[in-house]
Amino acid sequence: MALFGKKDKEEIILPDKLPDHVGFIMDGNGRWAKKRGLPRSLGHREGAKNFRTIVRHCKDIGLKTISFYAFSTENWKRSADEVGALMELFRDYLADVRNFLSENTRMVFLGDKSAFADDIREKMEKLEADSAQYDEMTILMAVNYGGRDEITHAAKILADKAAKGEIKPEDITEQSISDNLYTAGYPDVDLLIRPSGEQRISNFLIWQCAYAEFYYTDVLWPDFTPDELDKALAEYAKRNRRFGGV
Repeated sequence: MALFGKKDKEEIILPDKLPDHVGFIMDGNGRWAKKRGLPRSLGHREGAKNFRTIVRHCKDIGLKTISFYAFSTENWKRSADEVGALMELFRDYLADVRNFLSENTRMVFLGDKSAFADDIREKMEKLEADSAQYDEMTILMAVNYGGRDEITHAAKILADKAAKGEIKPEDITEQSISDNLYTAGYPDVDLLIRPSGEQRISNFLIWQCAYAEFYYTDVLWPDFTPDELDKALAEYAKRNRRFGGV
């Protein structure tokens, strides 16, 4: 399929076969606000608006699984004001999500939900349950998430099974670890996109990104448009993915 970027008016050719799973690290909200002399909370709000725009575009072009790094286990270290603003933004998102997500879109939250206030946790769990039967597109939202924490969590589950005699240590395989991650049943990341100029994955889906293609751009997340996503997908189509082979 072909689309035309509004900014440069150059033809953007999307691959016939899209990635099975595209991950997004939504970075640059604070810097976007700072550049404009605005509080960081407004940058996060603009980033949340853009999340909606990108989700709609992902569905329009036929992506099946998309993941977003929304709040990491390390983000609790930010100022109380910023964390509070993020929690209120998250509440707004959970209240509004049904208005911008059409049916057949499944929502799954990755991470430890126990750290959130009861009302937030209950809304997440209800949204997951209400959308569980949908299969047109799945959104994996990483909240209170860390890749190392996720692998540790899976290791503890397997260790507990071994201690109970349900499995033997030699029974543990890459597949059994994958089956006990938050993303169990979903494909590994094919393409990971990080706006804002940073070139690291910051503890996001580190197991699932073992063979991901990485795409970095200096564009800050609130300015990351559907055209920018199309460019990333077009670049992905040029990559030769050998998965360790020749």
